[in-house]
Amino acid sequence: MSSSELRRRELGAFLRNRRERLQPEQVGLPLSRRRRTPGLRREEVAQIAGVGVTWYTWLEQAREINASPQVLDAIARTLQFDSHEHAHLFTLAGLPTTSIADECDQMPPAAQILVERLEPYPAVVLNARWDLLAFNRVNASFFPNLEAIPLEERNCLWLAFTDPEWRQAVVDWDDSVRRMVAEYRSAMAEHIDDPAWQSLVDRLHDASPEFTAVWERHDVVRVTPASKQLRHPTAGVFSFVYTNLWLDHRPNARIVVLTPSDTRTAERLQTLYRSS
Repeated sequence: MSSSELRRRELGAFLRNRRERLQPEQVGLPLSRRRRTPGLRREEVAQIAGVGVTWYTWLEQAREINASPQVLDAIARTLQFDSHEHAHLFTLAGLPTTSIADECDQMPPAAQILVERLEPYPAVVLNARWDLLAFNRVNASFFPNLEAIPLEERNCLWLAFTDPEWRQAVVDWDDSVRRMVAEYRSAMAEHIDDPAWQSLVDRLHDASPEFTAVWERHDVVRVTPASKQLRHPTAGVFSFVYTNLWLDHRPNARIVVLTPSDTRTAERLQTLYRSS
C-alpha cells in the first residue's frame, strides 16, 4: 500500500471516529429515539458543512479524491476540531497546515510584555511570512475587529488584499502592498520547499487579481525601515516610521514598532493611547 493510500485510510478513520464522538445536540440537532448509529450521521455532517453527501462518504471511505483547504475547514468546524485536530486533518490530506496558532503559543511571554510596554507606539510581532503573532492595544485600534479575526487568517499580506477595513486603514496602500509582496518573495527564496509559503500565494491568487498583478512584477526587497501612513477609524491619519527589532530566540520573527514621524502624530498618539 502506498503512503498516499495509507494517509487516505487514516484520514477516513479519523473523520469517522470524530463524527461518532459528536452528539446531535452539540451541533444543534434535535434528539431522535430512532437513531441507531453513535454520534452524527454522514449526511448530517455533509449538510452542516455544506458538502455533498456522496463526496463526504467517499472521503471517509478513503477514495482517491481531492479536498480543498476550504472544504476541510468547513468539515473541521462542523466536527468542532481544536487546533491540533485541524492540523492533523490537513497533514493526512497532504495539505500544508496553518502554523500561526502554534507560533502564537510558542511566543515567549517577554515578547508580548515588550509589545505592550512599547505603547503609545503601535507594535506587533511578525514572522517572515507576515503572520501576525502579537500586537498591542494601540495598534489594534487602527484595524477594527482585529481581535475577532481567526488566528489562521491573521496574516498581514492576506488581510491587505482581502479585508476592506484593513485596506481602508493603510493610506499608502499601493506602495505598501508592493513592498510587502517584494519582501515576501525575497524571504520565500529561503523557504522554497515549505508548502505553507506557496499555499498562501495560491490563496491570494484565487482571492485577489490585484495580488496577482503585483506578484507577477517579480520585485524583491529585503526588510528595512520605511515610512507608513495609517488612517485611524476615529482619529484620522497618522504618519509613522517603522523599525524592525529581531528576536534572538527566533531569527525569522521580529517586533515591528511604529514611531511618529512628526510632532503632530506624536501628540495625537498620546491622546489615542489614553483613550484606548
